Amino acid sequence: MRARTGMKSNNMVIAQSGGPSMVINMSLVGAVRAARGKAGSAKIGKILGARHGIQGILAGDYIDLRKVGDRKLDAIALTPSSALGSCRLKPTADDCRRIFEAFKKLGVGYFFYIGGNDSADAARIVAEEAEKDGYPLVCYHIPKTIDNDLRSCDHTPGFGSAAKFVATALRGDDLDNRALGGVKIDVIMGRDAGFLTAASALARTRPDDGPHLVYLPEVPFSEDKFVKDVKASMKKFGRCVVAVSEGIRGKDGVPIGAKLADGERDSHGNVQMSGSGALGDALAKLLKTKAGVKRVRADTFGYLQRSFPGVASETDRKEAFLAGRAAVEAALKGKLTKGTIGIIREEGRKYRVAFLPRPIADAAKFTRSVPKEFIAKNGHDVTEAFIAYAKPLVGELPKCETFD
Repeated sequence: MRARTGMKSNNMVIAQSGGPSMVINMSLVGAVRAARGKAGSAKIGKILGARHGIQGILAGDYIDLRKVGDRKLDAIALTPSSALGSCRLKPTADDCRRIFEAFKKLGVGYFFYIGGNDSADAARIVAEEAEKDGYPLVCYHIPKTIDNDLRSCDHTPGFGSAAKFVATALRGDDLDNRALGGVKIDVIMGRDAGFLTAASALARTRPDDGPHLVYLPEVPFSEDKFVKDVKASMKKFGRCVVAVSEGIRGKDGVPIGAKLADGERDSHGNVQMSGSGALGDALAKLLKTKAGVKRVRADTFGYLQRSFPGVASETDRKEAFLAGRAAVEAALKGKLTKGTIGIIREEGRKYRVAFLPRPIADAAKFTRSVPKEFIAKNGHDVTEAFIAYAKPLVGELPKCETFD
């Protein structure tokens, strides 16, 4: 539908941004459900879903989400990827001004943007444009990123499901490696934060289970140490399964994968690495030439871990829905005009979280890395503290058995 003018400032726009996930639609539906509920309907007029994030806003391309039936909405919630479509556009200050002007013409009083730290920053700038104009606009960021690197949350929707995919895939790869031996290298998403690669350790149930080596971008990568580590694993287990982040970097701080890639960059200036098998191939060649391992295989998970059907974490689904709902509820209460939803893990033996409104600046621009207490001292594994942190987010993995 195309935008119309002359509306009161109580309409709502919601959009999705950045890389899709298995549960981002849960957040979308959680927000829409809250907006269509009794409290939401008392304050919110139209509920407009922008196609392809801010690109759809700038183009005036919307779906009327009040007209979508409940059965359709429920099916969308359970479907991976971004149902509204997404974008990687990093808006300029002029773009944000144009977005605000479009909202003013549409009579938008509530804007919800589902995404990572860049999405939070874009929503912040749009809100500030409204403030300059004295226009009543409430902007809320709804957290999402499989990288799990938002500083405003204990963990982010999307991570638990992607982590479950990684752990499940590594469990399967370990069984494959048991059967045929040699070295298997799995390259996993994570440019700056190694949470997803760390989740591979959840695949282990027996002392000799892989991954035997786990390399994160938070620890400087040494080719000589890598060869030495693999040799030690081959001597101990007769085989080796390696989980390595696409963002591993040497002492110079430059990702090795970026040096090997073809130079293609995204809208944020980052060299594209997820769609390339260059890092895995380079590590495999290194082991063949310097470690003397004849059978070395490498896979790059790439985009598979984002929207793979059938392996979503139930905890992740539930929390993604609640995060979307919490954003709308907080916006209606008027606690903040520029907010984000922080997912906070509560203290105690039982896993529980709270969904709390926080200033949007807490989620914008900056990211976090895997904490030191989650990284083993040997530099190629994770600690039990990480396992305890990640287990409730991922849930149960498929049970597998082997002969002793």
